[in-house]
Amino acid sequence: MSRLIDIALGIAEEILFWLFLPKKIGTKSPPLGERPKILEHSYSGKGNFGQVLEKFYFGYEPNSVSEADFAQIGMELKSSPLKQLKNDEFRSKERLVLNIINYVNVVNQNFENSDFVKKNASILLIFYLHQAGFDILDYLIKLVDEWSFPSTDLEIIKKDWELITKKIAEGKAHELSEGDTFYLGACTKGANALSVRKQPFSEIPAKQRAYSFKQGYVNHIIASIANESKEIYGKLIPNVQVAKKQTIEEIVISKFKPFYGKTEEEIIKILKIKINTKAKNFYASLTKAILGIELDKEIEEFEKAEIIVKTVRLKENDLPKEDISFPNFKYEEIVNEDWEDSDFKDVLEHKFLFVFFQFENEKLILRKVKFWNMPYLDLIEVEKVWTKTKQIVAKGEIVKEIKTNKKGKEIRFTNFPSKKFSSISHVRPHAKDSSDTFELPKKDKLTKQNEYTKHCFWLNNTYVKNEIYLK
Repeated sequence: MSRLIDIALGIAEEILFWLFLPKKIGTKSPPLGERPKILEHSYSGKGNFGQVLEKFYFGYEPNSVSEADFAQIGMELKSSPLKQLKNDEFRSKERLVLNIINYVNVVNQNFENSDFVKKNASILLIFYLHQAGFDILDYLIKLVDEWSFPSTDLEIIKKDWELITKKIAEGKAHELSEGDTFYLGACTKGANALSVRKQPFSEIPAKQRAYSFKQGYVNHIIASIANESKEIYGKLIPNVQVAKKQTIEEIVISKFKPFYGKTEEEIIKILKIKINTKAKNFYASLTKAILGIELDKEIEEFEKAEIIVKTVRLKENDLPKEDISFPNFKYEEIVNEDWEDSDFKDVLEHKFLFVFFQFENEKLILRKVKFWNMPYLDLIEVEKVWTKTKQIVAKGEIVKEIKTNKKGKEIRFTNFPSKKFSSISHVRPHAKDSSDTFELPKKDKLTKQNEYTKHCFWLNNTYVKNEIYLK
């Protein structure tokens, strides 16, 4: 196995010899007869770098067989793109897609003898720097190493695998979402949204999906391979014995429950911590303190699982004081997105941790915490909101009318979906003021302007109350 890794580590050097050296220092190119056929490759799509690597370096045809690529030693080959941050550090550009989920076969397997374990128990990982506008043969290979499941992570991944399998066995393969699980996701996989497969216990066709490691988890793999120690994390799960007994969800809830019914001040006093109650990160810090994590550290399991924490303040009637906002969308980007690959759908398919505080005599009381990801049918409803928004921007019909109030100020009313359009989500401004804008792909017909105030998608507070808090 060490020999295979030595071979892999020579990939960058060999490609440099054949392709890059003549370009960069003016040396004579190898004779035409010696040039590899790699120059004539016709692979395209997201996985083209990996296909070229398989075909022209390791010498086998790209395939989707259930066994590992190097079957004799049980090792799988995976390549994945990196992005370079402003501080010159590298991070994963995307999730790491593994093998296709065979809905028919997986329900007859247990984790230990599953196709997933057979194929991915040992992986030769090749990370390359993706650079927009570059030919794939010019991508630089940055990290190469063998990787296998850390024992504690394996217990979490096993539970994720079992949850995915359980959903398939219930005839709900079409309802699978990456938000269902923590480290191991079930991402859509196919040329387009029409790529579907039969599932064994339902007549409803299910989108083709593959197992995948979430992007946050891949970042931790990269850090371990690169021996980075800059970022410091606190752990919820100290060892494999705890991981076998409890899920991340069970651990988090068990730590919060003793504080149910207590005010913020009481929690701080019990925890014996010093914390700025007026700071923007107050609730994030309080969450860490309750979970037993030092305030200057990130929660490792949350980072790996890409858990989004939302603190909600409830009025006395259980209605959230505010709707829940998401990041602003850029008008020029949304018109070029498809729903399946949209930023908003990606966010909604994360796992959320809601922390609910409720006003009582002007004090905030911790009521409960809840892990949540958007149900399948609700996601279909939100797609309608997203589609209508995209159409409005594409047509240049954002502003419906402009009225002047009693103070002589112009008020703009838009065609964006309101709460009347959907019981789940709506679109409204999310900006410092009206002059805080994004460029438009098409001039607005009414205002004749090429830019418009920043907007975002929101979850309706009534939806949060009825479908998340009270359920």
